[in-house]
Amino acid sequence: MSLSLQQREQLGKELYDALRSGKTLRPLIERFPEIEIEDAYHISHAMLQHRLQNDGETVVGKKIGVTSKAVQDMLGVFQPDFGFLTSAMAVPNESSVKIAGNLIQPRAEAEIAFLLKSDLQGPGVTEADVLNATASIMTCFEIVDSRIDNWKIKIQDTIADNASCGVYVLGNERVDPRGLDLPNLTVNVFKNGKPLSSGKGSAVQGNPLTAVAWLANTLGEFGIPFKAGEVILSGSLVPLEPVVAGDEMHAEIDGLGSATVRFV
Repeated sequence: MSLSLQQREQLGKELYDALRSGKTLRPLIERFPEIEIEDAYHISHAMLQHRLQNDGETVVGKKIGVTSKAVQDMLGVFQPDFGFLTSAMAVPNESSVKIAGNLIQPRAEAEIAFLLKSDLQGPGVTEADVLNATASIMTCFEIVDSRIDNWKIKIQDTIADNASCGVYVLGNERVDPRGLDLPNLTVNVFKNGKPLSSGKGSAVQGNPLTAVAWLANTLGEFGIPFKAGEVILSGSLVPLEPVVAGDEMHAEIDGLGSATVRFV
């Protein structure tokens, strides 16, 4: 049994209000044990509509999360989530992100972002299709954030909460992925100037192309396409790192350059 349309709309509004007020909610799965992934997607879409209609944001991309074993083990969520990127989430490289009034319980993750040059829509999207549709790839920091108390999430909670998306930062370099060994690209992450973690492209479903194809096919089931010009985040290559005001995060990926973000 799934949720009613009214319940989906109400939870979408609650999550939007939590985002804007900086206050968290009890896990949705505790309140509605019958919630299904399809419900969660529709709740996420309802939350998104409030951002588009009330705040004038636009959709600029999509994201996949909870793809790597390190992140799955950390969160206790063992399948990927998916969500939307909006214009308000994009933060310039090497700039500062204000936490107060903007983020609730942020965590930073380093990943590979894809910039598309043509549309893609599942089902049936392959890794080769993703490569053909990609203009360039780049180093990225996604700052995930949860509107659920203390990150006590199940897969339904995080999908409903727009895949726990906060903001994202793209590196300045744009690199053609053709000819690159994406599974073996290595990211090194530094926090406040000190080495923190490292990971490889293979952390996300064995290959970032595989993760992006999965996302295209999953959203395709809901009739949602990838559009030319959109940014697609392919999932964290390293464990999530909590951040507070005063922290600086820096990530370098072989051949893709770096991304840096500070928190105030």
